[in-house]
Amino acid sequence: MARMLDPLTIGFIAIAAMLALSIIGVPVGIAMAGVAVVGLWTTGGPAFALNTLMNLPFAMASDYSFVVIPMFILMGAIASASGITQELFSFSNLILRSTRGGLYQATILASAGFAAISGSTLVNAALFTRIALSEMLRLGYDRAFSAGCIAAAGTIAALIPPSISFVIYGLLTGESVAELLIAGVVPGILTAAAYMIGSAFLVRAKPSLAPPPQPRASFGEIGRSAIALWATFLLAGLVIGGIYLGFTTPSGAGALGAIGALVIAVARRRLSTADLADCLRSAAGVTAALFIVIIGGLMFTRFFLVAGTVTSATDLLQALELSPIVFMLILIAVFIVLGMFMDPLAMQVMTLPFVYPMVTALGYDGVWFGVIMVKMVELAVLSPPVGMNLFAVIGAAEGKVRLPDIYRGILPFIAMEAVVLALLLSFPELSLWLPRQMFN
Repeated sequence: MARMLDPLTIGFIAIAAMLALSIIGVPVGIAMAGVAVVGLWTTGGPAFALNTLMNLPFAMASDYSFVVIPMFILMGAIASASGITQELFSFSNLILRSTRGGLYQATILASAGFAAISGSTLVNAALFTRIALSEMLRLGYDRAFSAGCIAAAGTIAALIPPSISFVIYGLLTGESVAELLIAGVVPGILTAAAYMIGSAFLVRAKPSLAPPPQPRASFGEIGRSAIALWATFLLAGLVIGGIYLGFTTPSGAGALGAIGALVIAVARRRLSTADLADCLRSAAGVTAALFIVIIGGLMFTRFFLVAGTVTSATDLLQALELSPIVFMLILIAVFIVLGMFMDPLAMQVMTLPFVYPMVTALGYDGVWFGVIMVKMVELAVLSPPVGMNLFAVIGAAEGKVRLPDIYRGILPFIAMEAVVLALLLSFPELSLWLPRQMFN
């Protein structure tokens, strides 16, 4: 039956089946793997399907390159347990509280700082919901805009290294993970600046979004709070500086960061044995969930290659003779729609086998497209109705925020994301200049 169908038709049927399984509650990694096994069975035969099922998961899970993922996750978990998140927020609040909407600005700035030692957007969103939301509501900040601000600020972790999204993109495409991580620094800073400028403008245009500013903090308070940030700068320097200067690989930087976070937490006496066990369990659980999605996506990719779907899609693109910019605009529209219904990691793993060969065939730089891909993933985690960061905020808010509130509050930040994405599309050097300065 499969041999009688066009490869593109087979691909569309497989994607539709995977989405249908996801909608009825099957975990997306399992859904992709299940559809892939059935597809491989019908296109390559039972022996090929069983061989892939036995060998591919082990080959992926035993690949040393993937060790960077649990190391980055563990570093973020230990750093959070040691109080670094609260220190970043306290400092940001002290320097910004005398401006109207200062808590919005402080949340964005602190989230950008914590992004340098945490690669998970969901973790960032959940942590800053617990730290900032109650204070925002107590002082009279707008409920919807507060929730939207926290959810959007969490996405900065997808760009500023250590970024799990860049690691996965690099491992799946063969692009340099080190260059990808460094390529996200300037776009990450640009995103944080856009959020801060945009929220300040909206507060000025609509004063009801924020209460009057608080009294200015003293230089002594700011100084004492700034001194406490040494741990953040040390960990960020180990990871980002080590990769940029060529002292260590991304995997090595992840291990250094995890060890550094552990030493800092123990030295501060803020990490009990029970806390460390919780961090290890959390890192193991998140890693296992990510690996299931990655393995399912790789099996899905193998099926598309065997069925000829990737080759047919590339040939179709060349036959249409679309200009590169038109293709990119169509691709962005497709990703935004997919992001409304799919987990962003699954979306990235599932689409890269199609998209990456097409993009590079059009002459685009693979590292630059990695930044664009991650920006589209950011939009995905913010896009209703199934933006993962939105649900992370609602879950951590413990009833303080309802779904309609966050849907309304996130819309201005999606508009800000669109502006940043347009800048990155128009000026590739924003993404490529810094990695070109790296020491190899």
